[in-house]
Amino acid sequence: MTIDPVADRRRRVYEVCRVEEFPEGTHRILPVGRYGIGVYNVKGRFYAIANHCPHEGGPLCEGRVGGRAIVDDEAPGGVSLVREGEWIYCPWHQWGIELATGTTAVRPEWSVRTYTVRVVDGMIVVER
Repeated sequence: MTIDPVADRRRRVYEVCRVEEFPEGTHRILPVGRYGIGVYNVKGRFYAIANHCPHEGGPLCEGRVGGRAIVDDEAPGGVSLVREGEWIYCPWHQWGIELATGTTAVRPEWSVRTYTVRVVDGMIVVER
C-alpha cells in the first residue's frame, strides 16, 4: 500500500492501491492522521471511514463487517439481515456504524467521519 499525498490547496489525496489489487469484501487501514482511515470494498463500491469509534475511542476498523437486522414478520424468528457488508461493528462494544455515512445505529448524533473515495486511472484514492 502506498501513501502518497498529492498537494492541493484544500485537501490531500492518498493512493491506496490499484482496483485489481483490492478484492470485494476486503479492507485496508491507511496509516493517515491520528487514528488511520479504513478503506473498504463492498460489492465493488469503495468506502473510507475514520478508524475511531465515537463511543469509547475503539479501533473501529479492526471490527467485523456485517449487515443490519430488521424486524421481518415473514422471516424465521421475525428478523432479517439486510445490507450485508455495509456496516462495521466496533470490536470493543459492537456499536454498528454505516460505512457510507458514518452514522451510528445506537446514537446517530455521534457519527464517524467518512472520506471520499475515487478511482483515478485504475488507482483507488482517498481524499482527506
